[in-house]
Amino acid sequence: METLRERKKQRTRDALLRAALELFTTRGYERTTVDEIADTVDVSQRTFFRYFAGKQEAALFLQELAVARFVEAVRDRPAGEAPMTALRQALLEGWDGLSDVIESVVPVELYLRMYQVIESTPALLAAHLRRSTEIEDSLTRVLAEREGVDAETDPRPRLAVAVFGGVMRLAERQWSSRGDVSLDAMRRLTISYLEQVGPALTESWRTRSDIPGASSET
Repeated sequence: METLRERKKQRTRDALLRAALELFTTRGYERTTVDEIADTVDVSQRTFFRYFAGKQEAALFLQELAVARFVEAVRDRPAGEAPMTALRQALLEGWDGLSDVIESVVPVELYLRMYQVIESTPALLAAHLRRSTEIEDSLTRVLAEREGVDAETDPRPRLAVAVFGGVMRLAERQWSSRGDVSLDAMRRLTISYLEQVGPALTESWRTRSDIPGASSET
């Protein structure tokens, strides 16, 4: 059972996190200092560093939380699901639960706006991409374990994760550059891209009339 002290610590951490994200999304990541974050919550800089190693950790904290939940969701998918299906369903079915977790800390809208900050801040984007590589390694191991193959010798788990990760990265970039940055917009865009993976990889992109020698007759 959670103690009063633990609840107080979590409230302080959540308050610091919300203050940091609000400052990052309104003033900019580079122009925000740790002192300003701490002052917003009326605590010392030393208190901030009890919860976060620095601004970067605070900026990426909720993204890290979301990814950790996704990896566990993939691990828990039914054993009979094909790898790409497990990845897709873990993502889609986990969205509502993730929203509840995020809302317990900050408004989902604020969490989503941080994606735009990450995309437009070189230091954060570089850290985000480095972390994405580490997550791909974790997912590769999870898929290999599920399928009973060796990730070191069988390229399929890494290929599946690379394709899925590429789709997610594309969806993030496209979504963050559009006017509608709602969760529903992100969901619709991601589903749309995931549905196009199979056809994009296995089917011709030309219409029949584009194919040399194809008859225009039906």
